[in-house]
Amino acid sequence: MIYETRVYRCLPGRLPALLKRFETITLKLWDKHGIRQAGFFTTLVGESNQDLTYLLAWESLAEREKKWTAFATDPEWIAARAKTEEDGQIVLTIENQLLVPTAFSAVK
Repeated sequence: MIYETRVYRCLPGRLPALLKRFETITLKLWDKHGIRQAGFFTTLVGESNQDLTYLLAWESLAEREKKWTAFATDPEWIAARAKTEEDGQIVLTIENQLLVPTAFSAVK
């Protein structure tokens, strides 16, 4: 397994809009494309309480490329994202890393 961690830093006050978009739109589209989430987190203590961090689980880099590209170019996603940003940009920056579990990791 490969795990992808993504951190979305929102513009001030826009985290609720991002959470709503994931809950009501994004996750349904991920299901459509076979994208599996492994957890979502907001920051209780850390650099910014305007962050959303989440993990995705992939069988391989090829699976990630195929499914993520299909999602990112889906006209339904493009339209929904634009609609949710009619009041302005939500996400300031996105950071991501692709991780591989160690031999002793509880997560495989």
